[in-house]
Amino acid sequence: PAPPAYPTVNGWTADPSKFCAGLPGALAPAGNFDPLDLCKDKSVAEIKMLREAEVTHGRVAMTAVLGFLVQETGFHPLFNLGGKSIGPAILHLTEVRQQEPIFFEILTLGIGAAEIYRSLYGWTSPSGSGGPADGPLGNLPEDTPFRRLTDTYYPGDIGFDPAGLKPTDPTEFAEMATKELQN
Repeated sequence: PAPPAYPTVNGWTADPSKFCAGLPGALAPAGNFDPLDLCKDKSVAEIKMLREAEVTHGRVAMTAVLGFLVQETGFHPLFNLGGKSIGPAILHLTEVRQQEPIFFEILTLGIGAAEIYRSLYGWTSPSGSGGPADGPLGNLPEDTPFRRLTDTYYPGDIGFDPAGLKPTDPTEFAEMATKELQN
């Protein structure tokens, strides 16, 4: 048999003939759910970028919901408010600014550092290997002219797993990835 055209990453080998290039995430009864045809006529590189955005934004949303629920209990993990009631969680940002004015600057730097790490870990450098002669985007193919994930990067897997929760078995990893996408 011919070797695969794409590398196998976390047990997944891209297959352009399959729905969403064969990435896990489809469950019954919805199955291959793409009512707006967002994946139609997309290259594997474009599908991987869409999945990267889906996973990243899903994680941010799940973290935000958890933050709202924790704060609604009256517990604030960052600030001792001494039992002071500051109302619903949506108003807590104003109180954070009053308690620790530099908090948002630190938060911005933290998010920036995380985004830079993610871009260096999973994204192709836009400059070509020939230096300035290749031009500023000399390393990027025409199907994704301004950005591209590396071929060996699995969307959402930035290598950060301090608790060791990422399964090593490809079947278990696909199941976990599907569960994450469905939440």
